Amino acid sequence: MSAILDDLHTLRDWLRWAISRFNEAGLSFGHGCDNAHDEAAWLILHTLHLPIDQLEPWLDTRLTRDERLAVLEILQQRITRRVPAAYLTHEAWLGDFRFYVDERVIVPRSYFAELLENGFAPWIEDPDTVTDALDLCTGSACLAIIMAHTFPNAQVDAVDISPDALAVAHRNIADYGLEDAVCAIESDLFAGLGGKQYDLIISNPPYVTTESMEALPPEYCHEPALALAAGADGLDIVRRILAEAKGHLKPGGVLAVEVGHNRDLVEAAFPQLDAIWLDAEGGDEKIFLLTREQL
Repeated sequence: MSAILDDLHTLRDWLRWAISRFNEAGLSFGHGCDNAHDEAAWLILHTLHLPIDQLEPWLDTRLTRDERLAVLEILQQRITRRVPAAYLTHEAWLGDFRFYVDERVIVPRSYFAELLENGFAPWIEDPDTVTDALDLCTGSACLAIIMAHTFPNAQVDAVDISPDALAVAHRNIADYGLEDAVCAIESDLFAGLGGKQYDLIISNPPYVTTESMEALPPEYCHEPALALAAGADGLDIVRRILAEAKGHLKPGGVLAVEVGHNRDLVEAAFPQLDAIWLDAEGGDEKIFLLTREQL
């Protein structure tokens, strides 16, 4: 450790070292960054309390010994324990929105973020007309919070079965000052919602197949399995959502469900389903959409 501290002085030195060690260790990325360079830069800038979107101005600055110790510690955590960077920094980003995260919730990553920031057009013609919206399987409440910004007149319910996840959700809701607009509810899907109906229901539920769970890289094993695993074909939760959603949608209401790369599995399980598959810049056909009438 002493040799490393003595040999690496500038932020550029530490960035190069981190990228080399990340590649050497065969780390897996996918919790906010998709490559070693971006993740190393994020961890170093965060640790040095520098803006995470400004790397160039600091590359040739020299770190104090205490700063070098702190940077080495967080990089070693990433390498030796394979902890996702978001858990080490306790922050995750969806677009311009920052959220607190820890190992009680999965790290936010969803194709919904882009669609919501665009007003969910054309499926929602006027965001101001949405008065009731639901984020089912909310986790950290990241999507519910984006929904509250997208639909300013809406009461947004953020539902999750996990009390641990909802503790994180409450923190994020409070951080954004949205306690009056977003209500975190502990419920097994729709079970605790009574007969309430919504203009829009979105869900990024567990959808990882049993086979895929067994092959997950170590980084993903730090996330709660409850938020990932969904049976042999990854559709245990999706089946329940489709069976119950119609009763919780207003006339003309919309249901949208994210299933990752599982389109083929969805279509095999529900051949009669006339779903619309949505495209987003980050990935096509990862979310299917149905109106109340189609259900």
